[in-house]
Amino acid sequence: MNTNKLKVLVVGCGNMGASHAKAYHAMKNKITICGLVSTGESKEKLNAQLGHEYPLFTDYYRALGATRPDAVCISTYPDTHEAYSIAALEMGCHVFLEKPLADTAQGAERVVQVANKMNKKVVVGYILRHHPSWQKFIEMAHTMGKPLVMRMNLNQQSHGYMWNVHKNLMKSLSPIVDCGVHYIDVMCQMTQAKPIQVAAIGARLTNDIPAGNYNYGQLQIHFSDGSVGWYEAGWGPMISETAFFVKDVFGPKGSVSIVANKAGGEGASDNVDSHTKTESLKVHYADIDADNEFTREDKWINLTDEPDHQELCNREQQFFIEAIQNNTDLSDHMNDAVNSLKVALACDKSVKTGGIVKL
Repeated sequence: MNTNKLKVLVVGCGNMGASHAKAYHAMKNKITICGLVSTGESKEKLNAQLGHEYPLFTDYYRALGATRPDAVCISTYPDTHEAYSIAALEMGCHVFLEKPLADTAQGAERVVQVANKMNKKVVVGYILRHHPSWQKFIEMAHTMGKPLVMRMNLNQQSHGYMWNVHKNLMKSLSPIVDCGVHYIDVMCQMTQAKPIQVAAIGARLTNDIPAGNYNYGQLQIHFSDGSVGWYEAGWGPMISETAFFVKDVFGPKGSVSIVANKAGGEGASDNVDSHTKTESLKVHYADIDADNEFTREDKWINLTDEPDHQELCNREQQFFIEAIQNNTDLSDHMNDAVNSLKVALACDKSVKTGGIVKL
């Protein structure tokens, strides 16, 4: 056995946890999974898929003490993120943590403070940062001048198992917080400017969630450079799939749009692969002549490196392992995760108060 292998404890074995575990399983030359943790049966199902190789645990803290891992991968519900991360960090573990960093801004800041104190790595699962097509989307946005107008959404017509997942998620966070942190992060990368105020609205479309919660939300962000961003997210069996896939940015010089015909088609909103798929970028130029006619044709950028969801998780975990091995400075990464969460939580406050929230 190679004693230089990193021991990783996988906590949460549902959708994302299973994908991360499969990434580690495929990296056996670098990683040893020392345990799978879940409160339900997902760990048994995952272990069967992985060849029944790994120890199983129901209690996270007991697993942490029994396995003494080098790193912990946390893909549990958001209301556990702060406590689970801090317990791992204080034991001397590095942490990969599914977004959001915590369910409060103060909790997110505490996680970062402990990570810095213990000199351990924390990587947050902002999966779009590892997608070459989204990287290109952001790069092209930088060529469109300022201010920018950014329009994005991710509505999910969830049912069956996924509706149960979404209902459980909404016990701690709304869709515009849980999903919104991804797209707020993208907007911040596009503008490279500071969000200064937000306004948001929401609607409770089902009695399946507690009073005071909402399963549809829409937010608007103003940035210090004059840019504005819009994002909407809805979960549930009643959500429309018409125009559920909008990923678009324009500025004085033109526009860039993700055009995903297959991923944006009917029946795709509940497919996790469709949430990141891009397929192609359409670039439109605003250049006009004396007669106000366009002087440049639209350009299509066909995207050949189009990783599926599992491959994106593989790349995330490769980034995490390399950050540990190379002692990468993750200060900006952690600060960006805290800031995007603060903006998302401000949007949630705007929904509940009905007012504009200054940042």
